[in-house]
Amino acid sequence: MAKITKKSNLGELVQAYPKAGRVLMEDYGLHCVGCVAGRFDTLEEGMKIHGYDDKEIEKMINKLQKLVEEK
Repeated sequence: MAKITKKSNLGELVQAYPKAGRVLMEDYGLHCVGCVAGRFDTLEEGMKIHGYDDKEIEKMINKLQKLVEEK
């Protein structure tokens, strides 16, 4: 998974980048990354369900992209 987008699958993202899972849970309260819904939901769907708007979603995606690009 090279580019993270709002359509990225939560489960696939966390599997590929465990650090991203910690950010999603700790910084954004998205504990769905550990539940069944995480296998089906996109980042956008998970964020919208938890009340985040498009601006907040974009900010989170940028944060995650920087995190996964770090080696």
